[in-house]
Amino acid sequence: MKELNMKICVLGKISTNCYILYRKETTGDALSPAVVIDPGDNAPYIHNCCKELGIRPTAILLTHGHFDHILAAEELRRTYHIPIYACETEERLLELPEINLSSAFGESVFLTADYLLRDGQELDLLGVDWKVITTPGHTAGSLCYWIPTEGVLLSGDTLFHESMGRTDLPTSSSASICHSILDKLFLLPEETKVYPGHGDSTTIAHEKQYNPAAAYKA
Repeated sequence: MKELNMKICVLGKISTNCYILYRKETTGDALSPAVVIDPGDNAPYIHNCCKELGIRPTAILLTHGHFDHILAAEELRRTYHIPIYACETEERLLELPEINLSSAFGESVFLTADYLLRDGQELDLLGVDWKVITTPGHTAGSLCYWIPTEGVLLSGDTLFHESMGRTDLPTSSSASICHSILDKLFLLPEETKVYPGHGDSTTIAHEKQYNPAAAYKA
């Protein structure tokens, strides 16, 4: 990455990747700003990571509303007094424990986003442009965050290394996730580094060759 650093925290019962992005340069005695993507669990651990790195979160970005990506979001919002961003079509899933799956794991999480995002929207965070790509399929309101200048895609549970997100859950669709991958993500530059919600990173070039979505026929 050119201007940003990344800290990866693997959290919770399903080993969810939480990403903390922050600028490389220091700002003297002031804490450098950071963005937290998918804080899936253990807010104190995320807080300690930020403290050790000398950074302070300014925003929380969600790729979708499943419990294993949001459990620490409310505590971090209160601790840092920062907004939560999510897709405009994910409101209902975030607010209902029975479909964000938290109730099945004894958590019953209700979450409301401060900002609702739409496809193609651009965010100015950490001094770089982030592009919102809605990718329905794993959930109806799944989305990805693309940072063109950094060559990075944060893909949530849409695109994995040689795999894709589950589609047997509330609001999911196997046809939609394949279309999202083929018609949107596979159009990105092939050298784009993909950081998924679970497992190892990959690239668009690799997935175009080895991902099962590549063989999908409508």
